[in-house]
Amino acid sequence: MTTTPALPVRTRRVKTSTVVLTAVAVIVGAGFVLPAIWILIGSFRPNAEILTTMSPLSWHLVIPSEVTFENYVHLLVDSGFARALLNSFIVCIASVAIGLAMSAMAAYALAVYQFPGRNLIFAVIVISFMVPFEAIAIPLAQQFTDWGLGNTMTGLILPGVANGLAIFNLRQYFLGIPQSYREAAMIDGASEPRILFSLYARLSGPALTNSALLIFLGQWTAFLWPLLIVSDQKLQLAPVALAGTFGEHAADYGQNFAGTIVLTLVPAVSMFVLQRFFGRLSIGSGEK
Repeated sequence: MTTTPALPVRTRRVKTSTVVLTAVAVIVGAGFVLPAIWILIGSFRPNAEILTTMSPLSWHLVIPSEVTFENYVHLLVDSGFARALLNSFIVCIASVAIGLAMSAMAAYALAVYQFPGRNLIFAVIVISFMVPFEAIAIPLAQQFTDWGLGNTMTGLILPGVANGLAIFNLRQYFLGIPQSYREAAMIDGASEPRILFSLYARLSGPALTNSALLIFLGQWTAFLWPLLIVSDQKLQLAPVALAGTFGEHAADYGQNFAGTIVLTLVPAVSMFVLQRFFGRLSIGSGEK
């Protein structure tokens, strides 16, 4: 009869610690996931049922007794949230298009050209995205109002166009592109704009995608700026419109949960679709 050799003490300790750490990770993960699941399920409940299922705790907390789409219908049809959602899309798309072009041009100049004060300008750009926007939002809103940009789409778009983090990201990526590529393009008669948009941009797919997401998410989740610069409900953005589901004396949790799911779904889908572009376009070893 053969006996199974006992595991070394160290091996048993490693396995025990692995089990304990896995259990802790599952518990912590559940603590983050369960509220999101509750919000998702709550968006399909009747509004009156959302809070009543919390006490006493039962399986009704995660399994609704009735599934309804009335929260989404009322939110998108009756409350004006659909218009605010469209405004958010317009602001985000315009900000990404303009901001990405401006960031690429600024990054190209800082990465390619040698001129006095280049490092100082880059340092100022780095410092700019370290300063919380909330610290400058109120005086900036006052300045925009004095310029006549209050209650305009231009006023909503402009702050998202100048993104220091996008410039930093693109500049660091452009520095990795060999200068010989640019020199060869110049010998072939290419102008600087053509070198930027036909050569550097094509080689910088992951950096451009990342920068576009930075600008998009910054505008999509913006709350303080549209609250300060816009008072016309027809120009209001989705996060501010969603806050309108909470009144002074009442709150519509069903519509709020439905709006939260919609606002979360858009960046989640964007990340899922664009993740394939990360790493697809990269600098090859074409230098000889």
